[in-house]
Amino acid sequence: MTGGELEPPHRLRPIRALPGGEAVEIIDQRRLPHELRLARLDGVEAVVTAIRDMWVRGAPLIGATAAFGVALQARADAGDAAMAAATDRLQASRPTAVNLAWALQRMARVWAALAPADRAAATWAEAEAIAREDLAVNAAIGRNGLPILQALAARRAAVGGGALQVLTHCNAGWLATVGWGTATAPIYQAHAAGVPLHVWVDETRPRNQGASLTAWELGQAGVPHTVVADNAGGHLMQHRQVDLVIVGCDRVTARGDVCNKIGTYLKALAARDNGVPFYVAMPTSTLDLSLADGLAEIPIEERSAREVTHVSGRDASGSVLEVQLTPDGSAAANPAFDVTPARLVTGLITERGLVPAQEAALRRLMEPMPR
Repeated sequence: MTGGELEPPHRLRPIRALPGGEAVEIIDQRRLPHELRLARLDGVEAVVTAIRDMWVRGAPLIGATAAFGVALQARADAGDAAMAAATDRLQASRPTAVNLAWALQRMARVWAALAPADRAAATWAEAEAIAREDLAVNAAIGRNGLPILQALAARRAAVGGGALQVLTHCNAGWLATVGWGTATAPIYQAHAAGVPLHVWVDETRPRNQGASLTAWELGQAGVPHTVVADNAGGHLMQHRQVDLVIVGCDRVTARGDVCNKIGTYLKALAARDNGVPFYVAMPTSTLDLSLADGLAEIPIEERSAREVTHVSGRDASGSVLEVQLTPDGSAAANPAFDVTPARLVTGLITERGLVPAQEAALRRLMEPMPR
């Protein structure tokens, strides 16, 4: 970034285009936090696998990765049938996060307007534009969320309460985006601005994205944090150890219902009961104005039961292995997301500013901005 703005908290990017435009390189997030491994994706099938099997995850990063998948397809075979089939394959890889459909629709507008011979260069440029814009959007979310954290930190300091206490859920950090993150962007910018803060990191079962990814991120950036069990959040709020909750989102409806990682709804309920502000960091690309009722209309992905019955970790020898948690024969269900009703959301932090979780405000948000 330029113009005196802060740099993102890590030199790596979860996805980057390789020279020559023949492949992209991603961080294989299944390996974190014990191993930082990069993987090369050189075709649409590799991209589908990376999204479906969560080598990459997080709504903004899924969208950017899918965009590069379209561009890679255009380099292999840019005919109408091949491009449409690739788009369908990518669309089916993860059903809940709306950024996937948003990015694919944006890419389709580019390639469908061109002859096959012109599609490769144009789609690659568009995918790179989506990645650049995501970085800028998340930086803006950080700037717009920073005053909230500063005000709450000043309030805590006024009563001698020490560092600002923030609770997060899942991973809405730079690993879930092209850089900065959504929910973590205000945290990183507050930390850089010298705001004393501490982050409670939900482990976020069943895939432990909080314990594995958010904790790793915060540690890399030097942000004080503590990993807690998912069920500890309510207790911390009851004992005035949380000043605000800030989470990301995978889809937000026209009336402000928020779909996010399973367990988010319970945090919102506990926050409301204890008078703790509950904020959602929302890039406008995750706003789906075609839906109203999140509970009735948002498709909730049901993932493999094995994510619940088994867990991976590092043993005493340093080897990473998988172990079974549950008895043989016990069934397991694994809904990956839940929906938090708009009434429980204090505000939505977007790249265009802070808005209430209300339909009129959200529709105004998406009106063309004046030049």
